[in-house]
Amino acid sequence: MNKAIIKALKFAFIQSVPVLFGYVFLGTAFGILLQKAGYNYIWALFTSLTVYAGSLQFVLVSFLSLGTALTTVALMTLFINSRHIFYGLSFIEKFKKMGKAYPYMVFSLTDETYSVLCSLKVPDGVSKNTVMFLIALLNHGYWVAGSVLGALIGQIIPFDVTGIDFSMTALFVVIFLEQWKVSKTHIPALIGITSGIFFLVIFGPDNFLLPSLITTVILLTFCKPFVKLQEDEIS
Repeated sequence: MNKAIIKALKFAFIQSVPVLFGYVFLGTAFGILLQKAGYNYIWALFTSLTVYAGSLQFVLVSFLSLGTALTTVALMTLFINSRHIFYGLSFIEKFKKMGKAYPYMVFSLTDETYSVLCSLKVPDGVSKNTVMFLIALLNHGYWVAGSVLGALIGQIIPFDVTGIDFSMTALFVVIFLEQWKVSKTHIPALIGITSGIFFLVIFGPDNFLLPSLITTVILLTFCKPFVKLQEDEIS
């Protein structure tokens, strides 16, 4: 391994440390839940390697336990992770310039990795493309390690897992608050909150998510020009 790669790896690791702590704990929570649902560490390993979708993996535990229909799984996957389409577009051209790493960068662009890459300032003598790839790879590795660790802990140490799935909810609350603080306009957030509460009241906690997500996407699509105009005025 040459000096340039070592320097890039050290820098990438430092940038990824906040994600390390979050992903290991959240991945462990997922692994414990998956093991308690009857799926061991091997399932945790391959699920995190191939799915790697945080919140969806937590929902996946319920899907596996209940034997949910594939059409429902597909629709829920689309709407839960549809936000990646919107913010991922800003990195498409950058990822294309990374050659063979392009497909993996698209696959591995999570909320947290996106946040790190957005604020990335690479020092002289270090390839930005290399650093971006290493950050994505390290973050993925943290999640996989946490998932396997959680499944092993759940297998070895029996304990009550009630409430552990709230860890993902807590992460979303933190991400939401951070986005609220830095966003130029709160219209998208208010649309999401209003839609969620509205359908929660109508359909209840077990059936509100899908119609809420569909309505939110539709409203955001129609409101996009107004949101853009307001952002430009604030700028």
